[in-house]
Amino acid sequence: MDRLDELHVFIAILDAGSMASAARRLGRSPAAVTRILSALETRAGARLFERSTRRLTPTETGLRLAEQARRLLADYDAALQPPGAGTPRGLLRLTAPTVFGRRHVAPVVTRFLALHPDIQIDLTLSDRNVDLIEEGIDAALRIGTLANLTLVARRLGEVRRVTVASPAYLDRRGTPLVPADLAGHELILSTAVRSLAEWRFRAEGREHVVRYSPRLRMNDVEAMLAAARDGFGIARALSYQVEPDLRAGLLRPLLVDYEPEPAPVHLVMPSSRHMAPRLRAFVDFAVREFAALDVIR
Repeated sequence: MDRLDELHVFIAILDAGSMASAARRLGRSPAAVTRILSALETRAGARLFERSTRRLTPTETGLRLAEQARRLLADYDAALQPPGAGTPRGLLRLTAPTVFGRRHVAPVVTRFLALHPDIQIDLTLSDRNVDLIEEGIDAALRIGTLANLTLVARRLGEVRRVTVASPAYLDRRGTPLVPADLAGHELILSTAVRSLAEWRFRAEGREHVVRYSPRLRMNDVEAMLAAARDGFGIARALSYQVEPDLRAGLLRPLLVDYEPEPAPVHLVMPSSRHMAPRLRAFVDFAVREFAALDVIR
């Protein structure tokens, strides 16, 4: 039996939700579809679906296989294209930090898809630095110093680390003029990326670390900024995260002369992965699009 055909049938079952519906879509008999699924489960050594009277629900093994199967089928279709013929096609899997991804990556992705009707994109927004090879990711947007130097990286720019508070809080508690003044203020710490209770500042070309005991810790940046807007205390976030609040006057920047080094923004790819035409097209497009963003420089 053609192994690619097995995967094609498997994806049809997953998308349709039942073997009967998949059989109708594929123009095959339910018995044939059942036999193909059974053979695939035997080959995988695990159940791919939990059966119920109404619907098939993919197991964890089934979900993992589905990710790889969609990629293999998309790559197979792309491989059949004659050299130099057609446009980039197939599936791209991308990941980006949650807030930046929601505000800036998702719009870039939709504009890119409008130009490339034969490309599909699976975009995951997460503040976790996923293993690109292990999880089958084609490209990731990363903010901060790259820890994995084996990745292929295209620099997009950089973002600033901004200390902020609401006008109401500053009217009530006063404005800190130097980092040491933070000791007398209510501070809000974001634990979304790192949990160390410290902020780094730069003065006269040297870096200074301010350690403190925050009154409030939050693992969500949006919730942290909401608390700052409500006047609870002083927070620190990346420039793209606070830009709407600064523009609206809901938050004010503090200690501007002591801002630390900006954080670089990169689009990274596994060095071991051949850059398929669809990935090359996206990288070239993304570099141009992000160069026009005013939230990075």
